[in-house]
Amino acid sequence: MSSPLRTLYPEIEPYASGHLDVGDGHSIYWERVGTPGAKPAVFLHGGPGGTISPNHRRLFDPSLYDVMLFDQRGCGRSTPHAEIEANTTWHLVADIERLREFAGVGKWLVFGGSWGSTLALAYAERVTELVVRGIYTLTKAELDWYYQFGVSEMFPEKWERFVAPIPPEERHEMMRAYHRRLTSEDRATRLAAARAWSIWEGETITLLPEPATSTPFEEDEFAHAFARIENHFFVNTGWLEEGQLLRDAHKLHGIPGVIVHGRYDMPCPAKYAWQLHKAWPQAEFHLIEGAGHAYSEPGILDRLIRATDKCAGKAE
Repeated sequence: MSSPLRTLYPEIEPYASGHLDVGDGHSIYWERVGTPGAKPAVFLHGGPGGTISPNHRRLFDPSLYDVMLFDQRGCGRSTPHAEIEANTTWHLVADIERLREFAGVGKWLVFGGSWGSTLALAYAERVTELVVRGIYTLTKAELDWYYQFGVSEMFPEKWERFVAPIPPEERHEMMRAYHRRLTSEDRATRLAAARAWSIWEGETITLLPEPATSTPFEEDEFAHAFARIENHFFVNTGWLEEGQLLRDAHKLHGIPGVIVHGRYDMPCPAKYAWQLHKAWPQAEFHLIEGAGHAYSEPGILDRLIRATDKCAGKAE
């Protein structure tokens, strides 16, 4: 008989929180959860431009972990809101190191999902273990699959709403067409584009419709930061060379890890998780049947909780 699926740990409040000035006019919100001095970990949220949530705190056994969670530049409770200046992958990598030094730890477990997996792979220093899910390596093929042709075939009615704000003559470059609107001087133009961009993602990340997951993507303030920052990163391909993360995956050798990916992940095709596994065979690989992209989907969540437990030495 198989064991029951693992679920989130009980709700928990941070034992400390605040803002850290990281330069360039940016101040990032951080919080620490669990037991001070226990196994150190850092949680990297998705997007780019997403935010941490109270449920993210619950992915770790609070008796075994001391977890740093933070809102990346320009999003969540970090300031200035929706700012894209001095906001690149390498700024965020430097911020993780600032937070590690601020926390006073030498190395820590890095947990990242979706864009958080991209950031985790780009960072991958001073790491004890890596737990990554919804693998995204930010190649042109991955970006085109989600924003040009591919997922459009799976969700035709949702795709129709996504392309609606863009005139037909601009639809051959959807990311750049959206970029022009998301960087408009007119706030109403930015918000209309942001909502359409954000809703497209919110409604395509779960295998089955899940309003609790998709509804927050409709909120103006969240959508404004999420869409502006995500689009800014993606039109610049994350300031990464094509194929860089998989090319450099050999550097992960010797780092214990766990890769978790949904078989029917629409934003992030499973092919790239498989390629990461091939390049980093020491990592456990779990391809979850009957699951999409969201960490909250039961099979994915089960494997993530088991992974954090195992990394802390907790027996199943």
